[in-house]
Amino acid sequence: MNEKKIIELKNVAKSYDGEMILDHISLDVHEKEFVTFLGPSGCGKTTTLRIIAGFVTPDTGDVVFDGTRINDIPAYKRHVNTVFQKYALFPHLNVYENIAFALRLNKVSEEEIFERVEEMLAMVNLRGFEKRDVNLLSGGQQQRVAIARALINKPKVLLLDEPLGALDLKLRKDMQNELKNIQRKTGITFIYVTHDQEEALSMSDTVVVMADGKIQQIGTPTDIYNEPQNAFVADFIGESNIIDGIMLDDYKVRFSGHEFECLDKGFDKNERVDVVVRPEDVDVTKPGQGMLDGVVTSVTFKGVHYEIIVNINNFKWMIQSTDYVEPNQNIGIYIEPDAIHIMKRSEYSGKFGDYSSFSDELEKLSDASEEEE
Repeated sequence: MNEKKIIELKNVAKSYDGEMILDHISLDVHEKEFVTFLGPSGCGKTTTLRIIAGFVTPDTGDVVFDGTRINDIPAYKRHVNTVFQKYALFPHLNVYENIAFALRLNKVSEEEIFERVEEMLAMVNLRGFEKRDVNLLSGGQQQRVAIARALINKPKVLLLDEPLGALDLKLRKDMQNELKNIQRKTGITFIYVTHDQEEALSMSDTVVVMADGKIQQIGTPTDIYNEPQNAFVADFIGESNIIDGIMLDDYKVRFSGHEFECLDKGFDKNERVDVVVRPEDVDVTKPGQGMLDGVVTSVTFKGVHYEIIVNINNFKWMIQSTDYVEPNQNIGIYIEPDAIHIMKRSEYSGKFGDYSSFSDELEKLSDASEEEE
């Protein structure tokens, strides 16, 4: 990326009541970039966003904007705007006046206000809604007003905190496309927070995966999916079989009692590793014709493919295949070398990637116990 850095976080840490929320993270964000902070609840992603916005002060570390340290600059003086999940529109103002609000504060002429509000309404597909009461708008329309209001004074960076969380699935998909288009058109840097992997992968130039107050990996959506750096990332982004393995040599790994060729190198001889195989990269064969054999324990139709759970040496694999197999059937599986991805072991090793607990029955049980709470 040739664009210059617009935001730098340098060794930023934040604790609340003695609990470390952000554990000395460092990160660069570049101009015109769409960056997404992705992670489960409590991973520190919203705190990071609020530190950039100026709503939260870090305990240690520096926040640098356009080359200047801004730790002590209040939120309203920073060249950033924030769009929240709860849109925080002014209920007593109509659509036009909500969007014009920041310009009125800055004493911009009526003529310029009119031009810029109309430009924003066109950008968010709300032409003709000028006089509409914001309380009568749908969630998606309110979201668009909030985005237009945040963009009208041309911030250098737009921060978006789970802004599509309250929308239904189809509307979310439409808004994802729209946000990406708006970001491209305006050239404004977007920093987006979500726990939705698909949202992060489909919208972003760069994904920052977070867990336990630390950055686990930074990369393009393709890198994050195809080359996860540890078991947490592999599990959090899509489905993954994560198996204990031993790297016998460059390009040779042993797992599940079989030696496999792979494309990875640079590990110590006989180093213990985590092996990732995505469910869609496994081919089903007749027993004895693949590399491993197992028994099918469950089959679920998912529309495009079947999700098959197979017990192989007491480890439950997930396979996604367009071919149907019967429960309790013996099958073989075949794995190409480029479908095997080797990762260093980490604190997350052994916690993910076995689908033993993956059954509709268990999901129903956990739903029932949640209802009782």
